[in-house]
Amino acid sequence: MAVEPLAENYLAFDGHLPFGKAPALLLVDMVVAYIDPDAPLYAGPGATAAVAEAAALADMARGAGIPVLFTNVSYRADGRDGGLFYRKLPVLRAFVAGSASAGFPPELTPHPDDIIVTKNYASAFFGTSLAATLNAMRIDTVLIGGFSTSGCVRATALDTLQHGFAPFVVRDICADRHPAPHEANLFDLQAKYAEVISADDARQLIRDRAR
Repeated sequence: MAVEPLAENYLAFDGHLPFGKAPALLLVDMVVAYIDPDAPLYAGPGATAAVAEAAALADMARGAGIPVLFTNVSYRADGRDGGLFYRKLPVLRAFVAGSASAGFPPELTPHPDDIIVTKNYASAFFGTSLAATLNAMRIDTVLIGGFSTSGCVRATALDTLQHGFAPFVVRDICADRHPAPHEANLFDLQAKYAEVISADDARQLIRDRAR
């Protein structure tokens, strides 16, 4: 049986989410482990450009009064707080507390008013106070970027939706170690769980909100 072209096969998935009145910017795991080409978790050649775009977008968001949140990952030396996730991915020992790989790069260091959420699992919501923090700030929409697209960004975008916030994934501030999972996950997120937009789109939404 012939397989339909991808776009035609997904015609049923044509819904869209509105951009709300109270957005936040969430940068997922934009830390050294994913930016260093020699690191085992390197998020590919797009990582450096994603960091630069994220830094510019974060500055713009702050200027518009939009909260900026970062996530990082931290484990005990024995990894017991990572459970089966840590067992499945021993490479996560790059995030043992105190490791230089777990730090933020100089060009994307959180500002004093930014919020840092430390997590142990893929989703920024799982086992953290993120949902409560967003609710307390009355956030209704979350602009999302980070590393990697097929891992923690996808898991976080899905949970953003499931916690009642509209997820807007900014493709230019995401990266993955290979273009195939990067593009496939962005395609699937747009089809089923989120709005996938460009950095230019995100800037325009921030401008509109600031007005």
